[in-house]
Amino acid sequence: MDIHEYQAKELLNNCGIKTLKSILCRNPEEVYKAYQTLSSSLVAVKAQVHAGGRGKAGGVKIVKSADEAKFIAEKMIGMNLITKQTGKEGKIVKKVLVEEGAAIVKEYYLSVTIDRKISSVVFVVSAEGGMEIEEVSENAPEKILTVSIDPMHGIKSFHILKMLLFLGIKKNLYNDFSNLINLLYNAFVKEDMSMLEINPLILTEANLFIPLDAKIILDDNASIKHPYFSDFIDEDEEEPLEVKAKSVGLNYIKLDGNVGCMVNGAGLAMATMDTIKEFGAMPANFLDVGGTANSKRVETAFNILLSDKNVKGIFINIFGGIVKCDMVAEGVIAAAKNIGLKLPVVIRLEGTNAETAAKLIDNSEMNFIVGKSLADGAKKISDIVNKTKTNL
Repeated sequence: MDIHEYQAKELLNNCGIKTLKSILCRNPEEVYKAYQTLSSSLVAVKAQVHAGGRGKAGGVKIVKSADEAKFIAEKMIGMNLITKQTGKEGKIVKKVLVEEGAAIVKEYYLSVTIDRKISSVVFVVSAEGGMEIEEVSENAPEKILTVSIDPMHGIKSFHILKMLLFLGIKKNLYNDFSNLINLLYNAFVKEDMSMLEINPLILTEANLFIPLDAKIILDDNASIKHPYFSDFIDEDEEEPLEVKAKSVGLNYIKLDGNVGCMVNGAGLAMATMDTIKEFGAMPANFLDVGGTANSKRVETAFNILLSDKNVKGIFINIFGGIVKCDMVAEGVIAAAKNIGLKLPVVIRLEGTNAETAAKLIDNSEMNFIVGKSLADGAKKISDIVNKTKTNL
C-alpha cells in the first residue's frame, strides 16, 4: 500500500525519526498561511501524489515569500502531474506539503527493502542523493552499496560502519548516523514496511541527518496488526475500479491490455494472462474472484470488467473446486442480462458442476462463446480482439 510523503514522515516521526517541520495544505490560502507559520524564509511546496519523480515534473517548487507560495499553489493544486511513475494519464494534485528549508551540506540516497531470494532486509545507499537510483545503477553501479541484514539477528554496528565508510561520512558523525540507521531499521520492521526510500537524506550544517523526502510502501497483508493502516488510504490516488473491487472482496488489478479476465485462483489467473499473451493479445486486468465466490460477487466482477473502456472482449476461465461452475454461470448470465452484452465473451468452465453450468450457458439465449480448454478459450478471445483492433 503506497502512502503520501506527509503520511510517511508522520510515521517516521512516531518512530523517533526527525523530519523538517511541514504543513499539509489543500488550497492556496492555506499555503499562504503555512508559509507565514514556518520559521524559514526558504520553503518547499511539494505535490502530494503516489508517485516519484515529482521534482522533474514540476511537482516540487522552492519559494521565498508567502505571495510566491500562494502563486505556486494556485498552479500546482489541480494540475495533472505526469511523471515516469504515473504513466501518461498522470495524477491530479489535490493537496501539497509546505515544508521549511534547511542548510544542506550533502545529499545521500538511502532505502530499505526486502530481498526475498535471500530472506533478508536490505539497505541500499549511495552518495548520489537526489538522483533517481535507477540512473545511478545503470550509469555508475559502483556508486551503490547493498548491505544485507539477517532479520533473525538484526542490524549490527559493522553494517552501519560499512555504510558510513562507503558514503564518505566523517567518523565523528558515526553516533548520529548509527542512531538514524537503527531507528530506520526498527521502523521498517515494526511497521511492516515493504519499502522505505529516503531520497535525499540530507546532512545539515548543524550535523543533523534528516530525511528530506520519504516514500513508504506498507505491507497491507499486515493491516490486521496495524488497524491505523486504513487511515492512510487515499481513494483519490487509487484506481476507481480497484477500489470498487476491494469493497466487495475481489482481487483486481488494472493492466493496459484489451482482454478482460475473470478467473478463480491467483495461479490460474497468471496462467490465463500468460496464455492470452501467447496468442497475441494483452490482458486488461488481473481479477481473481476467489474460491468462495457467489453469483452476486461474480456479477459484480463482470460489471467491473465491462466498466474498463479498454476492454474489447472478456475471457472467463473458471476451474470449479470450492467455487461451483453453475454458480459462476448464474452470476455471468445475470450480469449480462442486467447490463446488456455489448462485448464478446468467451467462457471456459471446468470442474464442479461444469455440466450444469454448460446447460445454463446454452439455455441463456446469450451470445456466449464456449472455450473447450484454457488454450482454446484464450485463442478464441485473442483472435476476436485482434480482429477488432485490425478493423479499427
